[in-house]
Amino acid sequence: MTLREFIDKLEASGELQRIKAEVSTRFEICEITDRISKSTGGGKALLFENTGTNYPVLMNMMGSDRRMAMALGVEELDDITRRIDNLVKGVMSPKASLWDKLKMLPLLSDVAKWFPKKRSGRGKCQEVVWRGEDADLRRLPILTSWPHDGGPFITLPMVATVDPETGIPNLGMYRMQIFDSHTTGMHWHKHKTGARHYDAYKRLGKRMPVSVVLGGDPAYIYSATAPMPDNMDEMLLAGMLRQRPVEMVRCLTNDLWVPADADFVIEGYVDPTEELAVEGDFGDHTGFYSLKDLYPRFHVEVITSRRDAIYPATIVGIPPMEDAYIAKATERIFLAPIRLAIQPEVRDLYMPMEGTAHNVAIVAIEKRYDGQAAKVAQGLWGAGQMIFNKYMLIAPAEIDIRSTSAILRLLSDIEFKRDLIPSEGILDVLDHSAPRKGYGAKLAIDLTNVDTTIDVTLPLIPDILHPAGGVGYFNTELISVAGILILYAEKQWRADVDVEHYLDINGIIGAKYAVLFDYGASGVTLSDLLWLAAANTDPARDIRLHHNTLIIDARSKRPGYGDNPPRFPNVVTSDINTVLHVDKRWEEYGLGDHIESPSRRYHNLILSHDAEW
Repeated sequence: MTLREFIDKLEASGELQRIKAEVSTRFEICEITDRISKSTGGGKALLFENTGTNYPVLMNMMGSDRRMAMALGVEELDDITRRIDNLVKGVMSPKASLWDKLKMLPLLSDVAKWFPKKRSGRGKCQEVVWRGEDADLRRLPILTSWPHDGGPFITLPMVATVDPETGIPNLGMYRMQIFDSHTTGMHWHKHKTGARHYDAYKRLGKRMPVSVVLGGDPAYIYSATAPMPDNMDEMLLAGMLRQRPVEMVRCLTNDLWVPADADFVIEGYVDPTEELAVEGDFGDHTGFYSLKDLYPRFHVEVITSRRDAIYPATIVGIPPMEDAYIAKATERIFLAPIRLAIQPEVRDLYMPMEGTAHNVAIVAIEKRYDGQAAKVAQGLWGAGQMIFNKYMLIAPAEIDIRSTSAILRLLSDIEFKRDLIPSEGILDVLDHSAPRKGYGAKLAIDLTNVDTTIDVTLPLIPDILHPAGGVGYFNTELISVAGILILYAEKQWRADVDVEHYLDINGIIGAKYAVLFDYGASGVTLSDLLWLAAANTDPARDIRLHHNTLIIDARSKRPGYGDNPPRFPNVVTSDINTVLHVDKRWEEYGLGDHIESPSRRYHNLILSHDAEW
């Protein structure tokens, strides 16, 4: 399925909105898409037909459960889960007889059909060729999304590299900041396969060929984001999703192979002997800016494309956005391998979108013995991209882990000294609360010991609470369901907010949790508060026990105080001028009733006039 065919499919299903009005790739497309993607159910996919370039821009194409399933060619994502479940069970289960082994042959034959297929000649992705000065990135409608972004970024690049020592290819997704007409940053984190390939070329003293694929079958885009095992070709996953091999063609200037039906291919190289370039800032999927850092520089040699090419892009920021639905697909698709190959007692896995993929995971297990939750947590923290997880809740299998009320009920009756499982390890490089980049504390919570047949004793909270210790305001909305007292600090930031004093002086008895937020968070939703609490805390530094109340400091962390991180980013929002501009033009877009900008809700969380505090 080509990208244009997918657009036709979306439009026929009422899942696409065409925008014919001329729009700017600088901020305007992002602000429009942010409003749509945060509307009910993820809104619709958006095709911006007049971008000031020769190419339309497709946004939010996988930004709902339905469109995500359509992109992968199924009615619902669980169809893929069952397919992989059967495959993994068949391969891994013990075979009692020769006949059992022979019954596996048709299944293995199907797998062999999914491997990518190389073909001779040029593909559709090479109908148009720009070389030399003509290979100018500024001819593409590359977006600048947020006011403090370091420049325009390619946000859905499928970066093709190959291990020079083994010859095994990789297709990863690493954002690319445009430095000038022919160079970009290459933002591969040190844990990623692309970075490992770069290190190998550096050891060999060789220039590294890189080709960047844009568009094509949405299954390619998804596969490039998926947590595939190292040394396994992502196009094999795409072939499995489509039940047919991906046709590949050789690039014009290097020996890398790319999908023949892609929309664009940008061919070039990274020179490992070259000094690293300053890349960023960038409004990231965490809802905060990822700050300037040093990354390799990618040099463009040739750009090829289809004659009818469409430029695909996405924006990331405060959840929910399109990436949350992509992460949801990963959660479903990769559950079977996790359960059967890593932790057989795992029955379900849920990553709430407020956790922005890595901060929060909820796991349901079939419990058989004491300490099993700790075993599962440690096992998952060593597996694939689960190594980046910070908070893990482990519940009994009979609980619906997607039910907020069910999880809150369990949290309301845990015993902290028995059920908290502290640890430390690798974190996402984008975890801005960790004292050290990419490494810090983790916390698992064992919910399997809670007896839900016993009524929970409700906390005693006076009707009037007086400001004290730097705490100014409170919210008791979650007291009756989970014993959670939400607190807001006074407007003037101070390092030494004394929540213990506030609880004691106000005679608060039995609150299970007291969670402290910034003053500016008082206007956001409960969902937003979970996002902030998961993002702004380090379990070792920001969580402490007072009597039987767990105090959680979910405020922004000003650098230079105690174990606070050396840098702390701002939240990602559109500036007021962009918001007003889109408000004024809303009727021109043809998007129906006016939708308020989500950014207005978060402006009170901004800490400074830059990407960082």
